[in-house]
Amino acid sequence: MTAHERAEGRASEGRSVDAAESSGNGAAHRGMPMGDLSGRVALVAGATRGAGRAMAVELGRAGAVVYVTGRTTRDAVSEVGRPAETIEETAELVTAAGAEGNGGTGIAVPTDHLEPARVRALVERIDREQGRLDVLVNSVWGGDRLIQFDTKVWDLDLAGGLRMFRLGIDTHIITHHFALPLLIRRPGGLVVEVTDGTEEFNRVYRDSLCFDITKSVPHRIAFGLAGELAEYGGTAVSLTPGFLRSEEMLDHFGVTEETWRDAIAKEPHFAIAESPALIGRAVRALAADPEKARFTGRSLSSGQLAREYGFTDTDGSQPDCFRYFEEVVRGGKDAGPEDYRVPVFSSGTGE
Repeated sequence: MTAHERAEGRASEGRSVDAAESSGNGAAHRGMPMGDLSGRVALVAGATRGAGRAMAVELGRAGAVVYVTGRTTRDAVSEVGRPAETIEETAELVTAAGAEGNGGTGIAVPTDHLEPARVRALVERIDREQGRLDVLVNSVWGGDRLIQFDTKVWDLDLAGGLRMFRLGIDTHIITHHFALPLLIRRPGGLVVEVTDGTEEFNRVYRDSLCFDITKSVPHRIAFGLAGELAEYGGTAVSLTPGFLRSEEMLDHFGVTEETWRDAIAKEPHFAIAESPALIGRAVRALAADPEKARFTGRSLSSGQLAREYGFTDTDGSQPDCFRYFEEVVRGGKDAGPEDYRVPVFSSGTGE
């Protein structure tokens, strides 16, 4: 769900497999420690802010060397138009988390993933400096400003719609083209295609043709890559956050991460919102799982993996966003967000 959809309640038009059962042997993994990724190398493409930044930070906390890419730097601002967050800052946050955790480090490489030569150079640098790639998180986006809800295809801004395809689809394919040859050198590699909405949720039309297509494609990319990576011992999944308290969303409601509950008066559904840390912890747990291949080709959510592995959000809860929207907002069940925000006894790190 995008900032625009969430603020206007459009998430009510979907349903999700997020509440579906985990794999048959999932109970054996529930509550397991989130794992040590020392010695692993990760690339988080599209890590300037939001989910991408949080995933990079948690991989670093687990001990990985994390290359982070984005277009907004301290010297230049991308078309997203948010100078407050930079890719250099993300790398610093990764390194700081590593210092608190298992010793990971962040390395910022400003990259426009629409430029094949720059992506090739990025991967060549990782190969030269590390000689391996264990985790590839593809979180490139930057198209929220282009979404045109409730607009017929013949009335939409065609240039904006096609630009959305470039930002949300072409960037992902270009990145995989250059990065996967490095990842498949070793068995056990993980590819995470980040999107908006589970595969089931996205079966209901998202009220914008170009957006609908763009956010459905990552599920097919993950499904296709699962087959292509199988002989190399690789795993590919698609992953979505729930109602994300991104920097943009907090700004939209005029709140901070510390005061986010103040926005519930304006938007009651915001009570189910999750911090970016939840999807960060999801990627960390998945990357450290020696049996992660059981998920390959599947559509996953941060809430689903929280229940699978036993970690929590920063407030000690496990928000079940998609089941809430399916059963309450769309289904009319007499319940509230608090019924889908299960408190869990946990350590301060959410493990």
